[in-house]
Amino acid sequence: MRTLSELIFNNTYSELPATFGTRVTPQPLADPFLVSVNPQICDLLELNPIEACSEYFINLFTGNEELVGFSPIAMKYTGHQFGQYNPDLGDGRGLLMGEVLTSEGKKWDIHLKGSGLTPYSRQGDGRAVLRSSIREYLASAAMHGLGIKTTHALAVLSSSTPVYRERIERGATLIRVAESHLRFGNFEYLFYTNQHSELKLLADYLIKHHFPDLLSTPESNRYGAMLSRIVSLTATMIADWQAIGFAHGVMNTDNMSVLGLTFDYGPYGFIDDYNPGFICNHSDYSGRYAFNQQPSIGLWNLYALAYALSPLINKPQIDEALNSYQPLLQQQYSINMRNKLGLAEKLEQDSQLFTDMFELLKSQAVDYTLFFRTLSSVPKEQLATSTDQFKPLFSCTKGLTLWLQGYAKRLDAEKVADEERLELMKKSNPKYILRNYLAQQAIESAEQGDFIVVDQLLCVLATPYDEHPEYEHFADLPPQWGKELEVSCSS
Repeated sequence: MRTLSELIFNNTYSELPATFGTRVTPQPLADPFLVSVNPQICDLLELNPIEACSEYFINLFTGNEELVGFSPIAMKYTGHQFGQYNPDLGDGRGLLMGEVLTSEGKKWDIHLKGSGLTPYSRQGDGRAVLRSSIREYLASAAMHGLGIKTTHALAVLSSSTPVYRERIERGATLIRVAESHLRFGNFEYLFYTNQHSELKLLADYLIKHHFPDLLSTPESNRYGAMLSRIVSLTATMIADWQAIGFAHGVMNTDNMSVLGLTFDYGPYGFIDDYNPGFICNHSDYSGRYAFNQQPSIGLWNLYALAYALSPLINKPQIDEALNSYQPLLQQQYSINMRNKLGLAEKLEQDSQLFTDMFELLKSQAVDYTLFFRTLSSVPKEQLATSTDQFKPLFSCTKGLTLWLQGYAKRLDAEKVADEERLELMKKSNPKYILRNYLAQQAIESAEQGDFIVVDQLLCVLATPYDEHPEYEHFADLPPQWGKELEVSCSS
């Protein structure tokens, strides 16, 4: 583990032409202090977590100190927001500080969110608040713990700087860590401004740094292969979202990572009561980004990206890449859901088993996470008589009894031992998710200067499939008020 001064810094993105972004110096936050640091992300960077408690670390990442080696740049991109193209986007409150190179040659972007005004701030103030910073900090930890590809967050820092939203809040900074911050919108920007040579340069940059195996592909096929890779990564990510019950909330193309990372957490939500039409974003009046719309929106966004890449890729290659999306997503989703039920064999009748299960969950608004976690503890020979274990989740167990009987009969076709099935299910069905009300409780405590709940959730979410008996209350059914929390784009 290394100190800050021992880390190796670089910024390959800042070496690209000026059209890719603007050099900006972070604006200082007043009286900064550490809220929380994620030791898992310290490990990724090979950084000693004790460093995060130092005055130097706090001042560095709140704009109060300059580190040699960083070359901050606000990235320029555009994108489709709620289906409409917006040319006036970019890092309006964020800065790509640079990259940390690990001893094994791994490159990690270091990005500040809430670092002040940039040329792309539009009417904003360039700041982030403690509330939204904690939401992203915990969400990225939750997704990582669930095994879903995501950006990370090293730490949350806050200050006495007032920031005006619906009320006066504390200014904060999130230190985001990712393999790359390239979005679909970076390519859209260069396409719509007719910078086609720069478009090729960015594609070459992506391939060199993140898909180096494609360098041996002939150039006539290389960019088509790149698009196919992005399609595959996106399909896998969204299949993972759907299986775990995660709704992103704002799947604009500027929030889509070319590496298939869950990116830009705002009004996200994990499903409580199962509702396929769940809308987590209070600002999404039309339901464009509802939970059950995410697979189709993923494809819509890929079409937008493919159009932006059309100067580099011919139509047959584009069609081939896009046509692979649905089969890839369905394949991954099928694997995920079969793991959740502990099914190693694949039978034709399974489709009806899943259909009946989803109808049952929807008709009684059953808690999605707790249903699967409860099911993961029931041995096969007890399934037909296990309805009492599910009573807290169901108002009427008649339909459940029939389904459990059918599920038990289906397990007769399995060749693996029942203990193996239950073990697989425990590894596929988390006990803990980041419910909105838990995030809200952590935020409210933090706003009063108490960061214990943030760190407790961080601990649980790092290994959400484990029991954590000392934090059992985080796995409780949510209170009614917790299901009714409204989260919007400003969150």
